[in-house]
Amino acid sequence: MGRIVRLTVSLEEKLFEKFEKFIEEKGYLSRSEAIRDLIRAALIEKDLKPESFAFGTITVVYDHHQKDLVDRLTEIEHNYLENIISTMHIHIDHHHCLEVIAVKGRVKEIKELADKITSLKGVKHSKLVFTGIEP
Repeated sequence: MGRIVRLTVSLEEKLFEKFEKFIEEKGYLSRSEAIRDLIRAALIEKDLKPESFAFGTITVVYDHHQKDLVDRLTEIEHNYLENIISTMHIHIDHHHCLEVIAVKGRVKEIKELADKITSLKGVKHSKLVFTGIEP
């Protein structure tokens, strides 16, 4: 970690109150750490270009009783073997499953994979999250 630089931030009162509540809810020990995390997240998102290399997760909730859904999901995953690091499958209840897919690769390939999964009939919810190490 490099040298620490101090900065001052001015906020509207309502935004400040919401930020204080956010800090408390998330359990941050200081405003500085919360601001650092928010800046890191914004910079990671900003730097995501289609050809950039990234890591992330695709979280999917689906109805496994939906006709052909499991087969179609497996087929899509097999078409992206270079991008899928690992999957974790959880049975939520009698009808629903949660799948967490750890991914790596070019941003455009990962987004394409996530879009194909999201558009499957029977998928109730899905979310793609990219992560990074720097800055």
